[in-house]
Amino acid sequence: MTHPTFPRPWTPADGPDGPVAVIGLGYVGLTLAVSLARAGVSVVGVEADPKTRAALRAGTPALFEPGVDELLRSLPADRLTVTDTLAGVTPSAIVICVGTPLDTGTGRPDLRHFTAAAETAAAATTADTLVVVRSTVPVGTTRRVLLPLLRARVDEPLLAFCPERTIQGRALAELASLPQVVGGLDDRSTDRARRLFARLTPEQVGTADLETAELVKLACNAHTDLLYGFGNELAMIAEAVGVDATEVIAAANLNYPRPDLARPGFVGGSCLTKDPYLLMYSAGTAGYHPPLVAAARAVNEQVPHLVTERVLKALAATGRVPADAKVLVCGMAYKGRPETDDVRGSAATVVADGLRERVRLLAGHDYLVSDTVTAGLGYVPTSLADGLAGADALVLLVDHPRYRAEIDAALLRRTMNRPALVVDVWGDLASSLSGVAEVDYRGLGRG
Repeated sequence: MTHPTFPRPWTPADGPDGPVAVIGLGYVGLTLAVSLARAGVSVVGVEADPKTRAALRAGTPALFEPGVDELLRSLPADRLTVTDTLAGVTPSAIVICVGTPLDTGTGRPDLRHFTAAAETAAAATTADTLVVVRSTVPVGTTRRVLLPLLRARVDEPLLAFCPERTIQGRALAELASLPQVVGGLDDRSTDRARRLFARLTPEQVGTADLETAELVKLACNAHTDLLYGFGNELAMIAEAVGVDATEVIAAANLNYPRPDLARPGFVGGSCLTKDPYLLMYSAGTAGYHPPLVAAARAVNEQVPHLVTERVLKALAATGRVPADAKVLVCGMAYKGRPETDDVRGSAATVVADGLRERVRLLAGHDYLVSDTVTAGLGYVPTSLADGLAGADALVLLVDHPRYRAEIDAALLRRTMNRPALVVDVWGDLASSLSGVAEVDYRGLGRG
């Protein structure tokens, strides 16, 4: 089936003709809100957290995303209003961008925030209000949860699911360049949603219905998880048979016209650690249990546990008692490139659980994550220099380019106890540290 695309540039007649409300000003909602405001749309941002509201009103967002703080400071004073309610507001469109985490006890989707946002949106809806879901949800959620609330208010609601597919660290640029998937309740809804997002990106891709668009988002992230999962499994195979996975992957990818093999490393973040479960839940409720999606997630979730075991075994192999050791873990955020301060789905949490009670001192460093958050993850916050001083082991959980630029063999030999034990999950320092005297360098997939 060929899906309709709408590449026609926006013209003033496309609207919207009133303010757009964005419910939830986290990584997804804030980038959308400021992008719409930059495009000339009057935006009302609805946020439940008072600290987040206060930070945004002061022009200092509580999260890191390149370009957002500069954009906030440059907007006209009345272009973006931050509030905790839609009372008294008649939006032309309402976009729901709240989080949809997994319940930690059951592993099932926790839709409490989404349901509350749906109720807020419905209460402010008129016959002319477009309601858009941008939160990632199990297939069927928009129709099952939100649509009845809207139909209790208006006979023929305007409703669409328009997933966010940007990468943290490049969100503003990708909002302006990625095709926007649009799944409407009907043709009127699809057209209104297309016109709204034409303010941001020149291409929209229409789907047959709400559910197709919901599945698009889950499919994108689960597919990424699958690709990374094969890279990690290949690393484990390489270790088992005694070869170097890095060499295998480089040789396989060089000038070969197929999808590249992914290099091994931790797969984290709020999306890739959650959305495969939302996809499995969606399929499971329909009677199908996808083994491939589940297997990839299981492989990727092994990585931080493997790192913990590797550190403890390597300490013992060098004659050091783990209980007397100082370990520095670098990378509290879930990734280093593009850089972010987001610790949701971070390997640092699992590694801390595995090491904190088994080593003398577990120090943590990150270029963007605050000391308060680092301490909350289970680490003693430190600078890079202080963390390396007298350390028995250095664990690099992310591929942040500054670690590659600032850490070399001379620094480690000068500051760490020798041999300087390095466990590098992404293999970023292999070229500079592998085989170097007085440095015991270990990575994933090195048999």
